[in-house]
Amino acid sequence: MRIFPASLTLLAAFLPCAAPAQTADPSTGGDFIIVGIGAGSVPDYEGSSHQQLVPVPGVVGSVGGIGFAYLGNQIRVDLIRAPDGPGWSPIVGPVASLGLNRASVKGIEDPRIRALGKVGLSVELGGMAGIQRRGVITSDYDRLSLTVSVRHDVAGGHGGTLIDPSITYMTPLSRKAMVLMFASATHADGHYARSYYRITPGQSAASGLPVFDARGGWKDLTLGGAGAVSLTGDLTHGLSLMGGVVYSRLINDFADSPVVSIAGSRDQWLLAVGLAYTF
Repeated sequence: MRIFPASLTLLAAFLPCAAPAQTADPSTGGDFIIVGIGAGSVPDYEGSSHQQLVPVPGVVGSVGGIGFAYLGNQIRVDLIRAPDGPGWSPIVGPVASLGLNRASVKGIEDPRIRALGKVGLSVELGGMAGIQRRGVITSDYDRLSLTVSVRHDVAGGHGGTLIDPSITYMTPLSRKAMVLMFASATHADGHYARSYYRITPGQSAASGLPVFDARGGWKDLTLGGAGAVSLTGDLTHGLSLMGGVVYSRLINDFADSPVVSIAGSRDQWLLAVGLAYTF
């Protein structure tokens, strides 16, 4: 299963979308756990024009002021407790991600990309930092956050570093419904670019795609939105239905590579729907 960074930003946000309503309920003490399962339509590989359906499991929560989120192939932990009421607070914590992009070629439809061969499994470790404001426009419980995450592959899959700045706004419409919007970008270094987007003479002979040497830089620009509706009363307890959509536009050498410009598409979409239960 491959879930791309932009997709994670959205999915990690819409799974815990009950959190503002949860903290508004004094009986919870601010602690909550949300367990979810969803299905996502994602590209076969980063840059593909063909979609595949994948499961997206997740667990999100906050215990003792420590927030955490496990989604698909990434784990995030926020070590700073947000205020109970309106105000600013920092966001600081570790991030770990398992990179599965082209770690296997069995699920890739295009024979030219399969002929390029596999890219090793990556283990991306790093952290995130930012700031958030609770109580922005609509109520004391809407949230605006600005974050930057940095991850480096320590397993030698792509051996590169990814930087993801993002801005997210989330607001409750009532105790039964919430919406979220976000925008982000991704910067990938030369190690990442060459691993996934370069085509060597040997790969060119095997795939029929032209030789291409990819450089690092800004990789994509992303917009997304999501929503959640309680099915059993309100978002602080019970079962909720969630859905979301993400659009990413690959840019620079990442879009110009034959992996994308000939065999794939610079326009990348993710559609997701799921159920979550809040304890």
